Amino acid sequence: MIPLSLAEIADVVGGRLHRADGAASVTGTVEFDTRELTEGGLFVALPGERVDGHDFAAQAVAAGAVAVLAAREVDAPAIIVPPLAEGEAHERSVALTGDKDGSGAAVLAALGKLARHVVLALSKQGLTVVGVTGSSGKTSTKDVIAQLLEPLGPTVAPPGSFNNELGHPWTALRADAGTRHLVLELSARGPGHIAELAAIAPPKIGVVLNVGSAHVGEFGSREGIAKTKGELVEALPEDGLAVLNLDDPLVAAMASRTKARVVTVGESPSAQVRAADISLDAEARASFRLITPAGEAQVNLPLHGEHHVGNALSAAAVALELGSTTEEIAARLSALQRRSARRMEVTTRADGVTILNDSYNANPESMRAGLKALAAMAQDGRRSWAVLGVMGELGEDAVTAHDEIGRLVVRLNIGKLVVIGPDAAAMHRGACQEGSWGEESVLVPDVEAAVALLHDQLRPGDVVLVKASKVAGLWRVAESLLEAPDSHSHERSNGGTA
Repeated sequence: MIPLSLAEIADVVGGRLHRADGAASVTGTVEFDTRELTEGGLFVALPGERVDGHDFAAQAVAAGAVAVLAAREVDAPAIIVPPLAEGEAHERSVALTGDKDGSGAAVLAALGKLARHVVLALSKQGLTVVGVTGSSGKTSTKDVIAQLLEPLGPTVAPPGSFNNELGHPWTALRADAGTRHLVLELSARGPGHIAELAAIAPPKIGVVLNVGSAHVGEFGSREGIAKTKGELVEALPEDGLAVLNLDDPLVAAMASRTKARVVTVGESPSAQVRAADISLDAEARASFRLITPAGEAQVNLPLHGEHHVGNALSAAAVALELGSTTEEIAARLSALQRRSARRMEVTTRADGVTILNDSYNANPESMRAGLKALAAMAQDGRRSWAVLGVMGELGEDAVTAHDEIGRLVVRLNIGKLVVIGPDAAAMHRGACQEGSWGEESVLVPDVEAAVALLHDQLRPGDVVLVKASKVAGLWRVAESLLEAPDSHSHERSNGGTA
């Protein structure tokens, strides 16, 4: 971040100095993990269910921190943040830190104030903040945008899905005086969440990918989800840009909710940045003609799954706005590298078994995209396996949504379905009712049973999709498969991009 004295930080967050006169400056990184601290950094003391960061204050200073951002006095120089007013503690912040008294939420609120101060200062010096939201594809799109913008200037983006009240300000505070682009992913589990994140790092460009069923249990309906996702475009300034997916009616309708200029993307002929002549190769990698107001160029994505076309178009619109040519964008899209783990990681073992590890998370939309990629990869006669677990937070739609996924497996002519856990049983029932399946679909009680079945029945050349919400722990299935039959598996093509 930008160098700030402890006195300046205390003023920004409304805190008081403890064991410090305020003259020392924070010149390093802001961290909540003492192992990541650099000389001159600031340690964020967060309480949790098992450990409390306040107990590591002295250790943090010994590791190089100038001071600690804390909710109570500690045995080290610190800025003590004020408690939140009654009712002010954000329920998601409290849940995130696991504390009982709201002190963690108070520290997170202070962290957000510090991040906002830094971002506003840097924005006056030429920093452009890009925000990305949507029910699915946020992390992949954030990674693509970052790769398109890096040749234009120093760019900061979060690792993985670091998109909540902790990850958002932490990422924003990685920006410094040399940073030209800050790419942020915004998540929500309820109304107002995206507005709060946008206030921490006010975006100049906002990208809304889609409105699906993820977290519909919390929002009540897709319309409720759309209302919250649209908080991003409402936060944009008049001289900003909203990038909206014209192929999703709920996203397209957000054009009326922003005072910023709007650029539409999609496969629709009416989209300003669009894809034409889409085709997939044997590994479900899409090629298409990128059409923009500035010209056309061929794109050959090294990403597995046709759903990445829409993500690439949104990223292209951002890069076009910030100075890239259509030809430059096409070339960079064709040379993308995978940056976030467990998102369509495609790896082929020594015996020819290919694993599509998409186990980071799942909702109905991303599940359909993964299954379609699996089906495309099996068109050359390879035997296909869908190893699926529960999709969480779907509320009263859970049974229907799981049933529909099971039926889709049959319609896509996928060879084998392994459903893991009783909460996902409706997938198995849906598949059996759709296709009168016998042994093609099996319901197993847990990850261990799935691993045993797969190790017993997989044969060379099979292709396996592993996908579920992260609470299901299906990454353990993928990792077990990658360890067999030997430890010398290799990632396939383009470094295993996904």
